[in-house]
Amino acid sequence: MPRVKVIFFLEEDGRVPVIDWLDELSEKAQDKCLARLKRLEDLGHELRRPEADLLRDGIYELRIGLRGLNYRILYFFHGREAVVISHGLLKERVVPPREIDGAVERRKRFEADPKRHTFSPET
Repeated sequence: MPRVKVIFFLEEDGRVPVIDWLDELSEKAQDKCLARLKRLEDLGHELRRPEADLLRDGIYELRIGLRGLNYRILYFFHGREAVVISHGLLKERVVPPREIDGAVERRKRFEADPKRHTFSPET
């Protein structure tokens, strides 16, 4: 049962924040981030540190390190079978509270209207 469906958050204007962020990264960083997303898909709620961690308010981070840089992908669960990817960032010492607040806001919008805010990578 660990396997979950990965959904990318879709903004009202049609943008997909995590895809926009990934597009700005090097190919090597993209590959590592996508591999970590696959691990999340495969392990779901069972994915733990050092690969993932709970930040606060139901927002989790995928943790990716490459050449001294700390990439983070913020996400939240929707029930037991789905995980919604909010957005990505380059972390310095800690994940800034405004980034977590942004993911919390996306979670609220998603929960209010999942269909409107769903972008599935395979579509």
